[in-house]
Amino acid sequence: MLNVALTGNAAAGKSTVARWFKEWGATLIDADDLVREVERPGSPTLTQIARHFGEPVLLPDGSLDRSRLRRIMLEDPAQREALNAIVHPAVQARRDQLVRAARARGDAIVINDIPLLFEVLDPGAFDLVVLVDAPEAVRRARLGERGLGAAEIELLLAAQLPADVKRGRSDIVLDNGGTLDQLKRAAWDAWQDIEKRSESA
Repeated sequence: MLNVALTGNAAAGKSTVARWFKEWGATLIDADDLVREVERPGSPTLTQIARHFGEPVLLPDGSLDRSRLRRIMLEDPAQREALNAIVHPAVQARRDQLVRAARARGDAIVINDIPLLFEVLDPGAFDLVVLVDAPEAVRRARLGERGLGAAEIELLLAAQLPADVKRGRSDIVLDNGGTLDQLKRAAWDAWQDIEKRSESA
């Protein structure tokens, strides 16, 4: 089994590529889905978050107020590190369970969609690292189209390592500065490469 990490800075197009890889036959493990799973109401992780950040980060129904927590996290690097220390071990434990299950089933390729791969994990723990990247100006425009203000965009970009650093540590880089069709062709070429690698994994 080939255990692949797929990553990319905000608005680079990573989720789109992840969806294509899944359509083409990969087992997809999405970090954002795992975060929502471990932060469900009543979970030990959510209890720890509420204990650290206080009750205001909870909504009346007991679920996490993600927009409030995101603002805290973006504005205060120390609080971001504190949140990562609570959430990421639980996410990693769940990811490990799912990878073991995929291996036991005989799945050929597992794609781990991990936005903060280089920031919080060891890329060397994966057989292959695929980076989706786009020019910063393009990513800023996309984030603006999603409704983020200029200050929030600055904070979000500052919380992630520069793309140049990630490029140098990735096995495959997909450039998404052009059209969707161009990205899909590049993703298909990468997928064929991944399939070949999986045959000898």
